[in-house]
Amino acid sequence: MNATRSLNASPSQPMAIDVRQAHLPIDKLHIVMWLLALACLLRLLWMVAHNEAFQWSVVAHWLSAPSVLRGLGVTLGLTAISMVLGSLLGLVLAIARLSRASLFRYIAGLYIWFFRSTPLLVQLIFLYNMATLFPEISVGLPFGPTWISWKTNDLITPLTAAIIGLTLNEAAYMAEIIRGGLLSVDPRQLETAQAFGASRWCACAAS
Repeated sequence: MNATRSLNASPSQPMAIDVRQAHLPIDKLHIVMWLLALACLLRLLWMVAHNEAFQWSVVAHWLSAPSVLRGLGVTLGLTAISMVLGSLLGLVLAIARLSRASLFRYIAGLYIWFFRSTPLLVQLIFLYNMATLFPEISVGLPFGPTWISWKTNDLITPLTAAIIGLTLNEAAYMAEIIRGGLLSVDPRQLETAQAFGASRWCACAAS
């Protein structure tokens, strides 16, 4: 009887289908897949934790060593400082890349190309050994008298070289990130903001 009613139903009145029942087998399959993946992960963690070849006691001893903890603190400090300074310098480079002055665009583009094309380790080694190539850093007129000079080793210590190298490298990548974000703004949003009296840079920041 139900089959006869389904066949005689008009096309304008389709049969009601419970969506939850239609997707129930797929949902169960997803749950089974997640349970299997979790079981495999737990098994892997159990094997690694109970494997004597890893010598976890030795690992825990050296991870809590004072030298390792000091190195961790220095690494986190270098990361924070280079991220902040690199973001600020990257903002300046991004603005230069979007500038109407061709000189600023070419200088910023050359900077970004150089620091993104060379390995970071090479840049750090070059900065660390800069005293070999330039024993002194001086300030004065080109081809003229020198006003003041410093020894390169006094200015560029290992910590300073790391900060400068990480900052310059981070700025090259951050400049492209900021420039891509500015270019993704819809021109109509900029026109709307400028119509309300905002300047070009304030319109970019608001968008």
